[in-house]
Amino acid sequence: MTPRDLQDADIAAARAGLRLRGALHPDSEDGAPEGTGTLLLLGPDEPHFWPLFTAAPEYLDGAPDPLDRWSKRVLSAVAEDWGGTAIFPSDGPPYAPFLSWALGTGRAWSSPVGMLVHDAAGLFISYRGAIALPVRLPLTPTGTQPCGTCPRPCETACPVGALGPGQTYDVARCKAHMLTPEGMTCRNEGCLVRRACPVSDGFSRRAAQSAFHMRAFLGADAP
Repeated sequence: MTPRDLQDADIAAARAGLRLRGALHPDSEDGAPEGTGTLLLLGPDEPHFWPLFTAAPEYLDGAPDPLDRWSKRVLSAVAEDWGGTAIFPSDGPPYAPFLSWALGTGRAWSSPVGMLVHDAAGLFISYRGAIALPVRLPLTPTGTQPCGTCPRPCETACPVGALGPGQTYDVARCKAHMLTPEGMTCRNEGCLVRRACPVSDGFSRRAAQSAFHMRAFLGADAP
């Protein structure tokens, strides 16, 4: 059944382990499927998502890309129930413009260190997919950019300077650090920059989930 409003969508998404992290009415230049009235961006429902995902067949079967496969199964089912179309960041090329969609929701912004910051998830924001609905649901007021009054601990949190203001993310330096004994905190508990964000600090993402993402980031180099 198509949601009546964004609150209805958020409640229904939570039953699947997801939450609504933003919505917009795309125009013809936004790259949404033709005929889209409302585009809904969905991310994990923290901290409830992790035990739900780790009990899922995609996590337990040992095959590659368990989170992407879980996302496709779950979001596709939600989209079908809502009469919409599911879209995923991993589909491509060409890839859907999730970054510009996120900025267009008025609930995510470019942070001082370059990555997105979200009004509820902070630097832990992630989007498992989007659902394009043919109807135009009423949009709620946009959020408040959290960095304006923040002391910005993210700017100095990286112990090796791989991520900071006014610079390109040094992926190689970041990975090299995580493979050292000194980098075990980042590897096992999550990126110190993301965790330094005061909004992230109240978001309740489990350390095991951050470690899962870090292993995926390291790929074949993961210990």
